[in-house]
Amino acid sequence: MKATIYDIAREAGVSIATVSQVINGKGKISEKRRAEVMEIMERLNYQPSAIAAALTGKQTYTLGLLVPDISNPYFAELARAVEDRSRQLGYSVVICSTDNKDERVERYLNLLQQKRVDGMMIGTGIDNAEILSPLLQQSIPVALIARHMPSLSVHTVAIDDRLGGALAAQHLLEMGHTRIAVLSEPFKVSSSQERIRGFREAVEAVGLSLEPWQIRESAADLNSAKKEMLVLLDEANRPTGIFCCNDMQAIGALQAAKELGLRVPEDVSIIGFDNTILASVTNPPLTTVAQPIEDLGRLAVDLLIDELKDDRKPPQKIVLKPELVIRESTGVASV
Repeated sequence: MKATIYDIAREAGVSIATVSQVINGKGKISEKRRAEVMEIMERLNYQPSAIAAALTGKQTYTLGLLVPDISNPYFAELARAVEDRSRQLGYSVVICSTDNKDERVERYLNLLQQKRVDGMMIGTGIDNAEILSPLLQQSIPVALIARHMPSLSVHTVAIDDRLGGALAAQHLLEMGHTRIAVLSEPFKVSSSQERIRGFREAVEAVGLSLEPWQIRESAADLNSAKKEMLVLLDEANRPTGIFCCNDMQAIGALQAAKELGLRVPEDVSIIGFDNTILASVTNPPLTTVAQPIEDLGRLAVDLLIDELKDDRKPPQKIVLKPELVIRESTGVASV
């Protein structure tokens, strides 16, 4: 049976008002008495009611996290990092998958507002930034994770996607690849735009260029990527080096190459982006641009909670650097 505030008061021999003051960190209570009450709360596994806190306008110690697809290892690892850091600081997290669809984003934002979450983390694509306006009007702290919305005054924790794209291109060029291609997530995604930009700039710096056919688009999932790669790799003038804008797409490319009888990396080199746990267990292990996923989640939580403690702090923007992790899916160009 779940312990109540009445149980805590009776066990501690104090009034309900005293227990309430301990919970909320208020009142002139001796440190000894406060410690005694907290020890009883912990022993009885007492959990303050989030609903009651919401009704009284107090913090619910709950945060919201929106991601496109929790089954994608990148977002699963990000969610775990967010959850771990939140738990360390005494917060719970509600996680929602949006499929990068604005109507789902809007529905979940409304739901989380009704649940009176204290802050929101947005790790999903949004076409219309106005969707977030109600949050800002209600002064609900917002942190973007690996997304950019310059029109909004919110916290942002991201990586240097442009540098990440450049690192991928430079590696392929150093391996002697001149027939190269990019498989991007939907072009509307800001991170994809920057990764392509960095890749293109590195290619053009050595006197090469990227034609429209060399930059392909697919959904972020494995099957969509595989379908697109089956077409690209079956062409007579197929590329020998391919940069995929996430690891799931790169795994789809690996599967397409295998289905067509192509060897990786002897016939085609493939680079991913993210360095999820799957990158090290593919066959062959995947060369990829690593994101500091744990840091992204941790910093987003810290920014929100810092604002909850002091709402006078202006929105912060933190940009982390990616790193190239070389494994066995890339090699010297054969032709």
